[in-house]
Amino acid sequence: MDDTGQGSFAGKVALVTGASSGLGRAVAGLLTDRGATVFGVARDGDALRRAMIEIAGPDAAGHCSSTDIASPEGCSAAVRSCVSALGGLDVLVNVAGAHVLRHTAEVTDDEWARDLAVNLNGPFFLSRAALPHLLERGGNIVNVASIAGLEGQAYSAGYCAAKHGLVGLTRAMALEFTGTALRVNAVCPGGMMTPQVTNFALPDGVDVELVMKTASPRGLMEPDDVAKMVVFLASGDASAVHGAVYSVDNGKMA
Repeated sequence: MDDTGQGSFAGKVALVTGASSGLGRAVAGLLTDRGATVFGVARDGDALRRAMIEIAGPDAAGHCSSTDIASPEGCSAAVRSCVSALGGLDVLVNVAGAHVLRHTAEVTDDEWARDLAVNLNGPFFLSRAALPHLLERGGNIVNVASIAGLEGQAYSAGYCAAKHGLVGLTRAMALEFTGTALRVNAVCPGGMMTPQVTNFALPDGVDVELVMKTASPRGLMEPDDVAKMVVFLASGDASAVHGAVYSVDNGKMA
């Protein structure tokens, strides 16, 4: 992208969840490089502040909110803090998520609720809170789903259900707001070199071959590989892209 053209985010404000590490941090860094002022959201406040300072300098220490996106009140408060601190909102990038493998028959009520809360409810709560500001400025939403939102994955009932739901949410909102300037799109990444993958744990008794069916034959990607697609969709270069769901997965879905 030409940083002086449609790909520039000069004067734009972006709220990015999961900004303390992994893909969220990569997206926050690339948006900053393209001229955006980024407001970061993550649960670990200390890690988030360090990341924002490293990305954008000391002044960015205040451009963040330690928030559990499973909380509707927390999501609303994070959006209010962003708008109060930075004057508005142009881009919402819902990155934060969590994937824990479990035997479906052993999933507890609380575990099921948490899978949906983090991976689906949070993006909805944040989108709902952000909509008035995004509509006012002709902004856009990029939801980070997963290839688990396009296919089944073993031992991942809650995660798959939530990510399929996030793809559906993306398409439903895109239709609803077709008559406005708002754009809503989704990216479905495959495996990346992020803490979610590198800290992955297999429960006892799983069929490893079933788990490995989710792996790309080209191996894991770097977060920057996916961040580039996210930032493209958030930019003016994608002005005609609305309601789209893009796989970025090193060829896995092929």
